[in-house]
Amino acid sequence: MAVHPIAHLHAHSFGPMTQVDVALSPGLNVITGDNGTGKSQILKLLYSAVNVVSGDATLTKTVLSTAIANKLTGVFRPDSLGRLASRTQGRSRAEIGVKFSGISSPLDFSFASNSRREVRIGSVPGRAVPDTPVFLPSRELLSLYPGLAALYDTRETEFDETWRDTALLLGRPALRGPRGRLAADVLRPLLDVMEGQVVEDGGRFFVRLPTGGNSIANVEAHLVSEGFRKLAMIIRLVSSGVLLQGGYLFWDEPEANLNPRTQRAVAQAIILLAESGTQVFVATHSVFLLRELEMIQNARADRDGTGASYIGLYRAEGPDQGVRAEVGTDPSELSTITALEEETSQSLRYLGVAPDDH
Repeated sequence: MAVHPIAHLHAHSFGPMTQVDVALSPGLNVITGDNGTGKSQILKLLYSAVNVVSGDATLTKTVLSTAIANKLTGVFRPDSLGRLASRTQGRSRAEIGVKFSGISSPLDFSFASNSRREVRIGSVPGRAVPDTPVFLPSRELLSLYPGLAALYDTRETEFDETWRDTALLLGRPALRGPRGRLAADVLRPLLDVMEGQVVEDGGRFFVRLPTGGNSIANVEAHLVSEGFRKLAMIIRLVSSGVLLQGGYLFWDEPEANLNPRTQRAVAQAIILLAESGTQVFVATHSVFLLRELEMIQNARADRDGTGASYIGLYRAEGPDQGVRAEVGTDPSELSTITALEEETSQSLRYLGVAPDDH
């Protein structure tokens, strides 16, 4: 398990979020909601917060003020930091609090809607977190890996800083010795699904696949399916130790461009990581993925004592129309799951059943 999993998030007037206060699971956290309610923003916000207090970070108000401004600007790419505060008449102030389990003081910071890069620090965690945060965007990065970090550092690009960060992590070599054998044990269920291994050679990624009989071929990453490449990223990050029995994974729409069969494999990978000790955060629109995660989680509840948190984002009624959050231990506890409602509605229309007939 991550040494200090994220235990709680408070976000006030950040992006579309008027007031979000959610307790988080040390294992699996699934975020759902309608478009524009802030699913990706929560992932990026949490990723940025963990990033600035991880590793050998210097935890002083002065240093963190600059570090947070730089990371939020690099990850969200606003014209100015204040653009990340909620859009209201007059000035507003975004207030963020991230509490880590086992650390007495949270990371509290705020910034005004007219701020260029100024961040006010309220409190600083008493120690840095040793685990590594990883952000996976909705598309895979293996096929873009060659030169991605160098391109970001030397040219003006349209992709955000999470792509560069993840490319650097993907470049870490696989573990050897006892830790390497431990990684192989963790990955065995996923490798059974993949039927292939990921290798890096000369700055490019290949997937080692059986070609019949006893033959093995290295296939260029961009020549295998996107679902295969997404799973291959997870394999690479576990085999290098980044997500081995710890770490934080933030995965934005892992189901994007994947068929249901591949989504099942992705769901298995997500549960596998949570069970093996990674704190996982997933933002999804997919009813299929939601149900698959719930079914796997329920079937394996006796093996995993961490449980899961399902976070539903919704727009409040009234004049502000701001986004709030509700939390449950399974999707049925959320009052509104837009994707599920729309899929149910479509099924009824397809069957010719009027809404009031069922």
